[in-house]
Amino acid sequence: MKLSVQKIQLSLAISFLTLINLTLFSCTQVQAQLRNPKGQLNQSLIFAAPPPPPDIGEPGKRAEAGSRGCGGDVNKSLTSVSQKRLTALVPVYSKSELVFATTIAEHPSFWFYVPYSSSFAYGEFVLEDEAQNQNIYKVALTGTPGVISLSLPSKAAPLEIGKRYRWYFNIYCKKDNQIIADVEGYVKREQLNSALKTQLEKATPSQRVTLYGTNGIWYEALSAASSLSGLK
Repeated sequence: MKLSVQKIQLSLAISFLTLINLTLFSCTQVQAQLRNPKGQLNQSLIFAAPPPPPDIGEPGKRAEAGSRGCGGDVNKSLTSVSQKRLTALVPVYSKSELVFATTIAEHPSFWFYVPYSSSFAYGEFVLEDEAQNQNIYKVALTGTPGVISLSLPSKAAPLEIGKRYRWYFNIYCKKDNQIIADVEGYVKREQLNSALKTQLEKATPSQRVTLYGTNGIWYEALSAASSLSGLK
């Protein structure tokens, strides 16, 4: 099964990359400025990071350590404007390598910066439940490097409330099918409380971004912010 891939423009991508490089302390708010395609200030995204789970053994991997596979062709494929590192857009916890974020969606969208194009590489997204059952999805990359979102298909089994899942995003070289880069982490689906649900139903698009962010709901905050900027 293939995942749908949505690419957003570099102006917002830079804002997102700035955001994930901020240190997010538990229950501490940080702010990043999101700009529209013309560079105008569009929205302030405030995110209150939830406490990280204490029982995760392996923390995950936010960014690739270094490209491999495809021989010397990897560096040739990277553009001068790219960050040259596959990166998962997730909160950065103080004094921890933990890669973790929350969602309230049955079929959330995951966000990544991908420095490789579809002419050179392809992706594979793996979602693993607590019993280590895996769903594997093929990902056709976009034509140019940038930030993309991967949306779980509506026909896939929904994420269960209160359950934690592990995900893997691997990039493979088309030339030899060898892995070039990979990142991995965890997602947990949280229960949407009735008070917040009512607030979201009455909120404007801009207010939804703030509500998601201040309640520590990471993936919906990013998705709502990108929609508000007219880039999704």
